[in-house]
Formats: sequence, C-alpha cells, structure tokens
Amino acid sequence: MASVTALRSRRRLPVLGRRGAFRLHASALVALLAASSAPTPVFSAYVLALLVALLTAGTLSDHLGWRPVLAGALLAEAVAMAVSAAAQGVPELIAGRILQGLATGVATSAAGAALLDFEAPDRPGRAAVANGIMPVAGMALGVLASTALVQYAPAPTRTVYLLLLVLFIAQAAAVRLTPETARTESGTWRPVRLLHLLRPTITVAPASRPGLALAAPGIVAAWALGGFYSSLGPSLARLIAPHAAHATGGLVFFTLTAAAGLAGHAARALPARTVSLAGAALLIPGALLTLAAPHLHSLLALFAGTALAGAGFGGVTQGALRLLLRPAAPGERAGTLATYYALSYLAMSIPVVLAGLLTNLYGLQTSVALYGATVVALTLTGLIRAAHLPHKA
Repeated sequence: MASVTALRSRRRLPVLGRRGAFRLHASALVALLAASSAPTPVFSAYVLALLVALLTAGTLSDHLGWRPVLAGALLAEAVAMAVSAAAQGVPELIAGRILQGLATGVATSAAGAALLDFEAPDRPGRAAVANGIMPVAGMALGVLASTALVQYAPAPTRTVYLLLLVLFIAQAAAVRLTPETARTESGTWRPVRLLHLLRPTITVAPASRPGLALAAPGIVAAWALGGFYSSLGPSLARLIAPHAAHATGGLVFFTLTAAAGLAGHAARALPARTVSLAGAALLIPGALLTLAAPHLHSLLALFAGTALAGAGFGGVTQGALRLLLRPAAPGERAGTLATYYALSYLAMSIPVVLAGLLTNLYGLQTSVALYGATVVALTLTGLIRAAHLPHKA
C-alpha cells in the first residue's frame, strides 16, 4: 500500500525543470501577444479590458501563486478564442475580446514574474530580455501568421482562433507540470480577501521607483514608436513602394522586433542604466530616418530607420526591466510588472488611435511627421531629465 501511495505521489510531482519552465513561460508571453494581433474590428475593447486587468488583478500571482493564476488565465484565454471563433456578429466579437483582454492582463504579469524565478543562475538578465522582447515578438509573429492564414488557410478569421485555442489549452496543462516558486498567503482565496486584492491600484516595489523615474520617458517613447511601426508601418511601406510585395508591410514590424531582440541580447551584460539611456538615444535617429524615407522614396531608408528604432526599443525595454525587477522582492514582481505593462500598452495604444484620426484628417505623411516629432521630443526630454537624476537611479 505504501509503495502505491509513493508511486502516486511521484506521478503528481512537476516534470518540467528550470529550463523547460522558463521556455514555457516565455512561449506563453509570445502566444498571448500573438493572439492580440489576430484580425478584429474591436481592438479597443481588448485594450480597455487589458488595462483593467493589469490595474486590478496584476498582483494576484504575488498572493495566490503564479501557477494557479497563470493556468486559469490561459484557460480563460482559450475560452475567449472559442467565443471569437464562433462569433456571428460584433457583439460576440466584443465579448471575446473583453475576455481575452482580461485574461491577457492577468497572464502577462504572472508569466513575467515566473520567468524571473526560473532564470538560470549562470545566465543573469535573461528574464529581463525575455520580458522585454517576447511580447513584441508575439505581436510581430501574430501579424505575420495572420497575413499568411488570410492568404492560404480556409476560413482564416476562424482558423487563427482555433489554432490559438489549442495552444492555450496545451500551455495551461503544461503550467500544471511546473513547480510553484511563489510564496502564497493563507486565506487569500476567501471572497472578502479576493475582493480586497482586486481593488484598482498601481503597485511598484519601493526599491524600483527610482528606476521607474529614470526609465519612464524612454518606455513611453519606445512603446509609442512600436505602436507606430505596427499600425502605420505597412501603410508607410505602401506609400513609398506601391508595387512592392504585400508582405513588405508586415516585414516592417518584424524588422523592429528582430533588431530589438538582437540588441537586448547583445546588451545583457552592460549596466542597466547605460542600456536604457543608450536605447532611448537610438530611438531618435531611427525615428528621423523613418520620417525621411517617404521623401527619399526609399524602402532601404525605412528599414534602416526601423532597425535603429528596434535596437533602441530593445535597449530601453531590457534596461528598464532590469532597473525595475532586480531591486523588487519576489512578492513585488508581478505588481511591478503589471505597472510596466500598463504604462507600455497605454503608450502604444493611445498614440496609435490619435495617429489614425490624424491620418483621416490630414493624410498619412502629416500623421507620420507629427508622430515622429512627438517621439523625438519625448525622448530628448527624458534624456535631459535623466542627466539631472542621481546616478544610483
């Protein structure tokens, strides 16, 4: 009898080691943001729900443990994919997008915090690189995959959701095979305690606040520029080269994320402050070269500017996350990450909406010029401000 009990206990043990768990949570970030790029006319519903989740449930995994929170959020994401796949009209699409936004907001902070726990001791900084690059890589992958599915798959607007549904269910099951590393608090599952935890709040670890003060302008500028390339990049490519291949527009955002990943990896051993400020400085020539591309009628200038901006994006995000997450205690990481993501998504979505309005009113070139000039001004302001902050920030 004792041997049967021992066998059952062994079967219940997690089977994914540190490396496998790290890869799983990195893949979850990619999948969550790839799903956000699925084609739909109700993206604003997703963004609003995402921000609500980050501000209310972003700290749940600090109290309940990241494993149940992430597994539940991934299953909710799968349900959202099912709702979107079966949608017959706009109300169903809105419902699916709202559920998706809520699930993504909960899952991204939990998965990002778990990455820090599973980071290999001999590869410091890898979790910060993954937290900075994987979301943007996911969005780029989602754009490319959606474009390919639209061209080659049957019922593409449903196929993409069904594929993601299967992926999220598999990831939720895999999460249950990883060890829980977060310290959970007793009594947190009681309704009164849960309601208390779900109050809207902005949480930043006290030790991380100087880093946020230093990096915030760069974070806003980098993610605003990321929103520019994801939304207006394809239109800008068509304006410069109307007869270029359809995939050229999608390659603009892909170039941004590839450059960001390479820059983040290359700078992982440098001081976080240096990486963050150098990345912000690279945003300026990247934005200016991109602005010049339509006047030069040059796709080469567009992609060169995008690559420079991507390198800046990678430096800003990796440096900022190291400044924020390294000083934070384990029980403060998810909340700090939720605040970072909330700031990032606001910086990405609000300028895109305004740029769309400006494009309709004044045309694409005027919108691009105003967008780029705003990013450059914000970046310069942040760099000047950083020069007057204490170096220990």
